[in-house]
Amino acid sequence: MDAPRNRRVLVVDDDSSIRKLLVAVLRREGYRVVEARDGREALTEMSTGSTDLVIMDLVMPEVSGWQVLRERAADPELRRIPVIVVSASNTVKAAAALLDQHVFAVISKPFDLHVLLETVTSCLARPDLPSLAAA
Repeated sequence: MDAPRNRRVLVVDDDSSIRKLLVAVLRREGYRVVEARDGREALTEMSTGSTDLVIMDLVMPEVSGWQVLRERAADPELRRIPVIVVSASNTVKAAAALLDQHVFAVISKPFDLHVLLETVTSCLARPDLPSLAAA
């Protein structure tokens, strides 16, 4: 398994306080972290080919997380990037499962940081997930 420092995580949330919290916690754990304020920035960053995991809210202005998931599902290069959805949306679990079968996990806001970190570790430990950022 790759060390966390070799894994690049994209945090996508329009709420700067949540985004900054996630970035700080993930960096403390040794991950290389990049931020995006909305879905447009997320898609641009994902297109670079160096993102190992996306942690994303669904409800954002302009380009929502829902739109990112739709575009990701239609693009074979983006589809390989696992996504953990973190959202306060009441219908998150059912909608994410229906919309995109490649969503690794759905975590409701407010969330427990330990649960989030365990989910990130579990996702990135999958043997079928190469570390693209380290390549």
